[in-house]
Amino acid sequence: MQSDEILLDVEDRMEKAILKLKQNLTGIRTGRANPGLVDSVKVDVYGSPCPLKQVATVACPEPNQIVIRPFDAGTLKEIEKGIIAADLGYTPNNDGRVIRLNIPPLSQQVRQKMVSRVRELCEETKVAIRNVRRDGNKMAEQGEKDKEFSEDVRDSVKEDIQKLTKQYEEQANELAKNRENDVMEG
Repeated sequence: MQSDEILLDVEDRMEKAILKLKQNLTGIRTGRANPGLVDSVKVDVYGSPCPLKQVATVACPEPNQIVIRPFDAGTLKEIEKGIIAADLGYTPNNDGRVIRLNIPPLSQQVRQKMVSRVRELCEETKVAIRNVRRDGNKMAEQGEKDKEFSEDVRDSVKEDIQKLTKQYEEQANELAKNRENDVMEG
């Protein structure tokens, strides 16, 4: 494997770790309603479980309410069952056309739990980034052993991998800090 291929692979995998963190942080509740809060809901329609987004539009017309409007009115009951089964802690209100989820305000204790979950997710992401760094360094060592490139190139690749590691860890910290602020200010 060439040195630039190693760096591209490392960067790609670190980028994926950051994307996963972004997705996970979307599901963390802040004081405001957010369509991401129902992303994990699966609905049994047409014989198979589908993500909620594929069978309905999700909107937040008010800061404390999520409105789910199905594409097919016949799936309303299944959507309601999916929300209850997901155990999100919200009671769906079905008026025959749409489902409304009222999002209660967060207590200080719940906010603290959310912040610790954000920190946990950030730490998991940083561990994943460091694992990618370890794999990249191993590939660089192997490339030098296999005489694909010199010691200098190996050292240069390792330096670049370390720079990428720092950059992506900072990005993870920044994302987590922003989400913590959102949770605490709501």
